[in-house]
Amino acid sequence: MLPTKEDIKTEFKQSFTDDVIVALVAFANAKGGNVYVGISDDGTVCGVRLGKETIQKWLNDIKQKTEPSIIPDIDIIETEGKTVVVLSIQEYPVKPVAFKGRYYVRQSNSNHLMTAFEISNAILKTKNSSWDFYTDPQHTIDDIDLSKVQFCINKMKRRGISIEETPVDFLRKKDFINGHNISFGGYLLFKAREDIMTTVELGFFQDSDGIIIKDSARLKNCLVSQVDDVMDYVKKHINLAIEIVPTQTENIQRWDYPLDAIREIVLNMIVHRDYRSSADSIVKIFPDRIEFYNPGILPDEITISDLMTNNYRSLPRNKQIADIFKEMGEIEKYGSGIRRVIKMFTDYGLPAPEWKQNSGGVVVTAWKSDQVSGQVNSNQNIDNQNNIQTSAKTSGQVSDQVSDQVSDQVSDQVSDQVSDQVSDQVKILLKTIKGEMVVNEMMELLNLKHHHYFRLRYLNPALKLGLISMTMPDSPNSPTQKYYLTEKGKQFLNKHNDKI
Repeated sequence: MLPTKEDIKTEFKQSFTDDVIVALVAFANAKGGNVYVGISDDGTVCGVRLGKETIQKWLNDIKQKTEPSIIPDIDIIETEGKTVVVLSIQEYPVKPVAFKGRYYVRQSNSNHLMTAFEISNAILKTKNSSWDFYTDPQHTIDDIDLSKVQFCINKMKRRGISIEETPVDFLRKKDFINGHNISFGGYLLFKAREDIMTTVELGFFQDSDGIIIKDSARLKNCLVSQVDDVMDYVKKHINLAIEIVPTQTENIQRWDYPLDAIREIVLNMIVHRDYRSSADSIVKIFPDRIEFYNPGILPDEITISDLMTNNYRSLPRNKQIADIFKEMGEIEKYGSGIRRVIKMFTDYGLPAPEWKQNSGGVVVTAWKSDQVSGQVNSNQNIDNQNNIQTSAKTSGQVSDQVSDQVSDQVSDQVSDQVSDQVSDQVKILLKTIKGEMVVNEMMELLNLKHHHYFRLRYLNPALKLGLISMTMPDSPNSPTQKYYLTEKGKQFLNKHNDKI
């Protein structure tokens, strides 16, 4: 739903001009907001035309004309056959942001040029808003590994961000250095030598009680390297299963946990850690779970319940550090990471992780479901494939064993027994199938995106129970393979349709 009028967080523009950038700067210097390009001042949708490179040119224009550079989030909305582009910017951690050397702030529903007094107040507020902006009295630019800075620059360039500065000039532009001095954030991100300020303790335990430790490691390196290093350790100590799927020519590799979600948890741990605390970050890998402990409690105005319901405004503890990870593409949107983690786990067939505050920090526990845990060996997969193929060869008929029991029809007694074995996912699948359908058609109707999850929770259980069958059981890997309800499936659906 598009807004109908402008307010303190909403601005309408018919086309992309410098006025759009002025509005973004004004929002960044206030409480954030959205600029709707393709809507006139009176709220009429006029739309804009987009070429292949239009959005990227806009972003480059915004970046080049603002100081410090800002990069808005982009959403494209199609309405009534017209295109509206929404440029969203949150309150920027480094204030004030300038457009061509001039400073603006959002007041009511308009953008105002800031006075000298307002500019000085914004600068003072910024210096007090985030610990990592302060100058590190014990380190200088000589303690920085410039190759790590170049690594970040290269990553930003690959995202289409135009950066012409040398590593040193880049640090200066981002307010990491002032003369020969460096900020705490700059040192932690790019430090050349290991020290205890960034220690992450890693442990792999044989038992769920954490009594017998089989492997341990300790990281003390710079933050831009730690995310990958922690992920390497996690992957070293969790299982990778090879899932043989009869409907595909290639096997599916499946880790115990969704790696993208684990990476998001690790990223949040590193970016939002309280580096003023003497405690270390800790990652513990158990047979049934992974625990991530991070020093630093939530702000007073945010609770665990707020995190779970997304009822909060993101307040990065280390704004300078978070900004670099966002520009590198590691952070998609401030405040959206937990929602993505929960969705990735549930889509993977695993329970949502648990967040809680404990011992002056936040603990995240990711659980490994019994149904998908452990390393799947080839014999198990072959047995599963044979079972599926045996079920498939009935070509729409009920299996011999069940047929003998019910002769010409499925008896109520057997139907009740089967009902106990049919999951909610399989029931929904049975109701979805109309005639003969390919996998992608079923997934689209079910609004599912992950093939392995669809097969694990929906397709394979239905095949094993003989509720659906393949049109080409002798060619299970055929790209044109389709599936249909067997007589057993139809009987089940007829009897239980009102309960699905």
